[in-house]
Formats: sequence, structure tokens, C-alpha cells
Amino acid sequence: MRTKYPSTAAVGPLKAFSPVKDTPATIPAETPMEDPAKDPAKWEVRPCGMLVQKRSAADGRDVAPVPVIRLRVKHASNHHEVYISSQATFGELRKLLAERTGIHPLDQKILFKDKERDSSAYLDTSGVKDRSKLVVVEDSAAQARRFLEMRRTAKLEKDVKFIFQISLDVDKLASQVSALEGVISKGGKVADTEVLRLTELLMNELIKLDGVTADGDVKLQRRMQVKRVQKYVETLDVIKLKNANPNAVEPAQQQKQKKPPPPPPTASAAAPPQPDSVIVTTKWETFDSLFSPLASASSSTATSTAASSAAPTPRFDWELF
Repeated sequence: MRTKYPSTAAVGPLKAFSPVKDTPATIPAETPMEDPAKDPAKWEVRPCGMLVQKRSAADGRDVAPVPVIRLRVKHASNHHEVYISSQATFGELRKLLAERTGIHPLDQKILFKDKERDSSAYLDTSGVKDRSKLVVVEDSAAQARRFLEMRRTAKLEKDVKFIFQISLDVDKLASQVSALEGVISKGGKVADTEVLRLTELLMNELIKLDGVTADGDVKLQRRMQVKRVQKYVETLDVIKLKNANPNAVEPAQQQKQKKPPPPPPTASAAAPPQPDSVIVTTKWETFDSLFSPLASASSSTATSTAASSAAPTPRFDWELF
């Protein structure tokens, strides 16, 4: 079966094919970047090292300001109205209430909706709005803790100042001890009363240090001063000993006599014990003579003489068949 196509006359004249014209792409021109060297007032360097343009005060005009809310705070039978930023914390609110109520910020307990609020919590995130009602009460437990901490801090500062004053006094006494030590080292003599006076003063400083009870760095400073005082007292004891005995070159505790070396071992002790001397012979007639009573005396004399000259040799037990 053939397919019939419409004739050209019915369709009309065919239009010539025209290709699509290519138009060049339009690339937007880039905005030229300003040179920071020409206008350095418009640029700033961030901590990370990035160079950015400075922001002026007019840039933030469109930002809405933080609203200020009014709060009604009840303290005992008094009512106070406080104006504060809605994004402030309860800790900042405590500082404002301290001026109105006279309660220390650390001694306050702020209740909102019958629930105590932490100082680091924010007002807006906690649900506090304009004209919200809050209650502030005095926390006796927090007040007691604060008083104890204040007393501990005051005592710590007092101990630090006390130990510092003792160290200054010890420095003055140390210079006097060094002067006496220089006189003794040159062969001179010092007054015993001066040595005794310095010893008593150092012992008084040691008693003062014993009365200091502290922990941490203060305890370490106290221990260092105690060691210093003990060192100077020992130096005065050495000075007193040299002053009493000028011929003493070294203190008594340093004059330790050395033990004499042990004597060398003698030849008799060093020599190993010699085993019993024995004679070995291959003369068969000698063996026969050993068993005869007549030759016993002569053989004993001969063996003793040979034993003194010959080296020790092993002994064998012979059986007589």
C-alpha cells in the first residue's frame, strides 16, 4: 500500500532554511576593587588577618534597637520598678536590685514564676516580658558562704603580709651573720654576746613562722623561710665553735677521721692450703717393702724428704693380689 503525500501546490511554496544567528554573550563588567593604599581610612585588619572595609555608624541604622522592658520586683513588703534590656541576664538584674534593696548581688535569690533563676540565664529566653512580676529574697546560706570566703581571703592576705615582713627581718639578720662569718674566716674573733643575740632573734622569727597555718603558696613560702632561719642558726653555731677554738679549721661535724685501710693479706693467708703429699713409684720391690715391718721406718723417712721437694701428686689405692 502506498502512502500519499500532499502535493507542493497544496502546501504552498517552501521557505528557504535560515540558520540561527549567533549573538555574542554579554559578560558584565567587574566592579574595580578599590586600592587600600589610596584610602586606608576605609579599611581595617581583623584579628584573623583579613582585610575588610570599615563599617560606619550609618550601616546599622536599619537594625531594630533592643527593647527596654519594665519589671515589677517585690522585696518583702516593698515594690520596685526596674527598667532593663530584654536581653540582659539575671546577674545584671541583681546588680540593679542591689541599689534598690540594699542586698548584695551574691546574697539575692530571684524567683520568676515560683522558680529560682540562675545569674547566667537571660531574661528573654526565660520568658520575662514587659511588666512581668518577680520576687527577690535574701539567701542566708549564700550570705554565710560569702562571709566565710571573705574571712578566708582576709586571713590569706594577712598571712602573706606577715611572712613578707618576716623575710625582711631575716634579710637584715642574715647580713649581720655574714659579717660575723667574714671576721671568723680572716682569723679574728667576735663577741659571744653578739652571736647569742643573733641566735635569739632568729629563734624568735622561727617561732613566729610556726604560728602561721596556711595552705598552698603561703605554706610553701613559710617553709622556705623556715629553712633560711635554720641555715643561719647553724652558721652561728659554727661561728661560736670557731670563736671558742681558733685553731679549729673545720667544724666538728665536718672533722670525720677516715678509717685506716685494712692491712694487706699475708702470704700465709693468701696461699691456698696444700693437700697431703703422696709418693707414686713404679718400683715393685718398693711395694713389697711397704708391707714389711723392717722397711717401715726407712720408708717414712724417705717419703718425708721427698714430700718437701716434690710437687703434690695424686694417690692411688693399690690392692695386693
